[in-house]
Amino acid sequence: MRLLAVAVEGRGVVDPAEPVFPASDEALLRGNAAFETIRVRGRQAVLLDEHIARLEHSAAVLRLAEPRDATRLAVQAVAAAGAEEAVLRLYRTQTALVAAVAPLPAGLAELRARGIALASVRGVPTELLAGVKATSYAFNLAARAQAERAGADDALLVGPGDTVLEAATANVWWRDGDVLSTPAAAAGVLPGVTRAVLAGLARGLGLRVREGVFTTGLLARAEEAFTSSAVREVMPVVMLDGRPIGVGRPGDAARRLQAALEEA
Repeated sequence: MRLLAVAVEGRGVVDPAEPVFPASDEALLRGNAAFETIRVRGRQAVLLDEHIARLEHSAAVLRLAEPRDATRLAVQAVAAAGAEEAVLRLYRTQTALVAAVAPLPAGLAELRARGIALASVRGVPTELLAGVKATSYAFNLAARAQAERAGADDALLVGPGDTVLEAATANVWWRDGDVLSTPAAAAGVLPGVTRAVLAGLARGLGLRVREGVFTTGLLARAEEAFTSSAVREVMPVVMLDGRPIGVGRPGDAARRLQAALEEA
């Protein structure tokens, strides 16, 4: 990952090539660190306060120091990067608080236009980390790798009883009529910041939002589906386990919600 700018607590903006974490940091040894991924649009960090609030919660659960300087570091890093659109990441580790800015992944618009395919992967992360965004993403990344080997773009994490959880790094939604369904926050379902904003925007568009415990059968029979995350934002899902969802094309609700999110 190419970095555009890095800011470190107590040091300010530094050369992106400079080391910021010592080899003894538990973030490297055991994955014990909290982080947030934030979209930058118009040289502004989107929903920064909400992301920092979740970073504070994650740090508290992991018994890490409070990220008190996160807002200032985020602003410094975004300003130093000078990019209209980018990805901002905040890290709270045992020894450091770091803000790093990188370019957006290439091809997001094209991917949104065609939609993505999901493949089911079974397994539930520990409920002790419910609501925590930690850097220990080994399970999620292994699930995505398995899905890609099956010819899909991403993994759909599935719990006991065929319960829909989330994608590897995104929340999952689907629509039937004017009802949007999304799994309730619980073990294995991170309450996404973008997810919360979309719920409010959906109601403003005349859609009803239903949270609960749902099975993969309901998702497979939906009229349309999509994922939500800070970087990819609203990403249509057109296939699940090799079968089309709805007509197998990006749906209208995903398009309208993406437009509303950009305007908001």
